[in-house]
Amino acid sequence: MKHPVDVHVGKRIRHRRWVSGTTQQQLADQVGIKFQQIQKYETGMNRVSASRLWDIAAALSVEVSFFFEGLDSEQIDGALEGMPSDILSDKEALELLRSYYAIPENQRRRLFDLARVLSDAA
Repeated sequence: MKHPVDVHVGKRIRHRRWVSGTTQQQLADQVGIKFQQIQKYETGMNRVSASRLWDIAAALSVEVSFFFEGLDSEQIDGALEGMPSDILSDKEALELLRSYYAIPENQRRRLFDLARVLSDAA
């Protein structure tokens, strides 16, 4: 059985890889493993060792802590209200995230504020 922490870390790896536009093969090459292993990490099927997570973080230009962000709230609250439990497996959602992070930060903040207002109005 998959451990929830391994699943969460795998989702965060997949999320960051997608946002950065990196393929599983590219990440695997940078880390020195086969792409099938990246697939297993991303699904939570295989646990990522601390040293491997360190290498993945460096390859994806994030701190190791990035992979654990949101873990407490995810365990307590389950999925976000009104959203699928595995939002990062939705291709459209991933494309939206990639596009969102491609926007300059000051404009991205304004877009975020607009989205928040629109969701409150719904």
